[in-house]
Amino acid sequence: MLSLIHLQAVGAVSDNKLISSTILGYDLQYRVYTPPNYDSLSDLPVIYFTDGQWYLNAGTHRVLDQLIEAGEMSPVVAVFVDNRDPHDLKNDRRNFQLLGYDNYLDFYREELIHSIEEQYRVSNKQEDRGIMGLSFGGLNAAYFGVKASETFHYVGMQSPALQGAPEIYDLYTQAKELPLKLFLSTGSVNDTENQARRLKGVLEFKKYEFKYMEVDEGHNWKNWGPLLDDAFIYFFGTK
Repeated sequence: MLSLIHLQAVGAVSDNKLISSTILGYDLQYRVYTPPNYDSLSDLPVIYFTDGQWYLNAGTHRVLDQLIEAGEMSPVVAVFVDNRDPHDLKNDRRNFQLLGYDNYLDFYREELIHSIEEQYRVSNKQEDRGIMGLSFGGLNAAYFGVKASETFHYVGMQSPALQGAPEIYDLYTQAKELPLKLFLSTGSVNDTENQARRLKGVLEFKKYEFKYMEVDEGHNWKNWGPLLDDAFIYFFGTK
């Protein structure tokens, strides 16, 4: 007698896609995750990852598959933006792209997001759009949130290297309450715990909706990887 084997539904990850930015004056590349049963879905939430190649190498797309399959989170589209020069991968641009430069934000708002919305079945609403990153990418997410809350609702910051733009605390302190839902995490072993705790205090003072997590790890994937499901369920959970 044949037994039925349950096969987990999996999403798809595209090949690298090239986008030529007029704002930045150079080409970038990205890959896109689409969830299981994508063709039957519409108006999906979308989350953008800086350091996208690292998140993919860490299996972020598989975490999304597992949570969606288990019914713990809604289906989403994820855009993994590579900070490297697509024509010379040894040229990593992250150290200047992710330190709060307005032109990198404008690239997202005026070029990348429009391109994704033309190609994929994603919502064009602020409340369905997120940005997430680690280290300098976490700082970048914090900056995008406070400078472009009309564009991004979900802000994921893993070990944000806030020392790269210390004005970020004042930006959040001085801003009126913004329509953001934030996830902030750090390790406690030679990580960004001092900066994260300071930002946590600002968010508490401003009464933001946020989730804070601190783990006994350093600035590495033993810290970031196990917290991905926490962030995704917090942002897109079904319960």
